[in-house]
Amino acid sequence: MTDISGLKKILIIRLSSIGDILLTTPLIRTLRKQNTDAQIDFVIKGEFFELLKNNPHLSNLYRYSKKSSERKELFKVLKSNDYDLAIDLQNNNRSDEITSKLSCRVVWFKKNHLKKFLLVNFKINLLKNYPSIPVRYAQAAGLKLDDEGLEFYSDEIADDRLNMNEKFIGLCPGAKHFTKRWPEKYFIELSKKLEAEGYRVVLFGGPEEIEVCSNIERQLSNPLNLCNQSLLKTAASMKMCKLVYTNDSGTMHLACAVNVPVIAFFGSTVKEFGFFPYKANSIELEVEKLHCRPCTHIGRKHCPLIHFKCMKEINPELAFSNLKRLVVS
Repeated sequence: MTDISGLKKILIIRLSSIGDILLTTPLIRTLRKQNTDAQIDFVIKGEFFELLKNNPHLSNLYRYSKKSSERKELFKVLKSNDYDLAIDLQNNNRSDEITSKLSCRVVWFKKNHLKKFLLVNFKINLLKNYPSIPVRYAQAAGLKLDDEGLEFYSDEIADDRLNMNEKFIGLCPGAKHFTKRWPEKYFIELSKKLEAEGYRVVLFGGPEEIEVCSNIERQLSNPLNLCNQSLLKTAASMKMCKLVYTNDSGTMHLACAVNVPVIAFFGSTVKEFGFFPYKANSIELEVEKLHCRPCTHIGRKHCPLIHFKCMKEINPELAFSNLKRLVVS
């Protein structure tokens, strides 16, 4: 474990995306606990600013821009801060551009490209005993995390249509890649089962999920479609749900960060990549011992073998029956 007690200024770099950024929050909290008086800053892409906007452990949150002029101004500010340590959790050309402007010690998150390649392409599993991403983030800095989970701080209130007199179940049907999405028709069938049991379905998602959320909404009797709200509003509304069903996506980590029980569908990706719900009240549904899993470490546009068994064999009845394991009533 690295002694960071003498460090006065620390910079963390993780530019994107929703899940990856939320997974940094245990590291941020641990750094603050060990260095109560330090200046702890973070660089993030502007579109994800809300994720850490209200995080009380950070001193400054800086926006990374695609515009060259704005980046130059950012680099000037960061260089003038005279950091003692920079923790690069992005580890790509963009973050290298940032660290190259600094004159401090830099540590990097190792992405294990070769081991992921071997697992995906040859099913040689050298990641079997690897820890989750938050732990690996901490290891990059030589730190040991506490026993708490993810964090998200919202200054919004829940949608006013959510009230304590109803039993809400959240659905997050979106994911960036097709092979990480549980079928739309399964979400519809599951939703009908939930309605029959007296639950009210709440639909969550971003701009990319407007269509699928609308399709599901049209098939139900009394859903609440909260798709395309801000992350702050979404998080506040999620907290009103008894449970959230979700794909392997940023919204899964958001639900975990606000301490809502989660049932997550994992298709083309596996636990070894480190993105299962972190220290959450969760159930992960996956088709184990399927010879073609994983077929990717991030997701694909289509199933390379056409059958899509990794998702299709997780049926709505299985998803519904697991509800009782996390929700009492």
